[in-house]
Amino acid sequence: MQSASPEGELSNCELASLLVASYAAEDALPGSGRDLPSPPEIGAILALVRELLLPGSTGTPRPRGALLHSFVEGQLASLRVKLTQQLFRGIYYRWPGQHPDCIACEERASAIASAFLGQLPELRRLVLSDVQAAFDGDPAATGLDEVAFSYPGVHAVTVYRIAHALWQLGAQVVPRMMSEQAHAEAGIDIHPAAEIGESFFIDHGTGVVIGETTQIGRRVRIYQGVTLGALSLPRGAAREQVGHKRHPTIEDDVVIYANATILGGQTVIGRGAVIGGNAFVTGSVAPGARVSNPCR
Repeated sequence: MQSASPEGELSNCELASLLVASYAAEDALPGSGRDLPSPPEIGAILALVRELLLPGSTGTPRPRGALLHSFVEGQLASLRVKLTQQLFRGIYYRWPGQHPDCIACEERASAIASAFLGQLPELRRLVLSDVQAAFDGDPAATGLDEVAFSYPGVHAVTVYRIAHALWQLGAQVVPRMMSEQAHAEAGIDIHPAAEIGESFFIDHGTGVVIGETTQIGRRVRIYQGVTLGALSLPRGAAREQVGHKRHPTIEDDVVIYANATILGGQTVIGRGAVIGGNAFVTGSVAPGARVSNPCR
């Protein structure tokens, strides 16, 4: 028997009826009634990839000698299955009108997963370049192992590398979920569509934001609180211009100090420039220039 609700309050039954009716009448999500990728499974995939790229980074015990090859082969097989399943969910969710089996969705998910696995050696090279850049850029670092396994900036950039590779292969939902998991864990928000060159180092990291159309060259170093953002948010008909260059370009060997804000799709920070802490930049900066906080 359902207990009576206090006067003026809706019962759970009444609330459920209202919510279910709203799902049918007002649901703006394209895949209503379909399963989204699972956040815990996305986390498991990230752990698998990170372990393949940086062995030991997740604390997973690894065999030695002749068994190592078989162990890694097993990790790759597990990753292929898990990734294909979650990619399928993300593709099927956004592909209206398809049968639940959706053979085309399965084929696309499988193709993306296979292409991604083929990029793992190059991804490892990029991640190791980021680890080395972090060690070189931080005199407090005592070793590459400390950097690889404990630096939040390295963690966030590693997840970005993974998500960016999947984004380039045509996935969308899964890489966005990956980037948001890293955001929650490290406090660093990097859109997977951003283009970032090798040897990238985020020091300390908390509060860093790197927008979708940002382009960053090689050997760039940035500090906590830096925002690489857009000058304005597209609204109305302009909302269709998503993907238009809205965020800045940072050329090779630039250093951006804490809490600096750099905005605009036409803004270019030239090679070797240094942007001081708390600076607010909305125009291009010449190569080798030094920009300081104008309020100081």
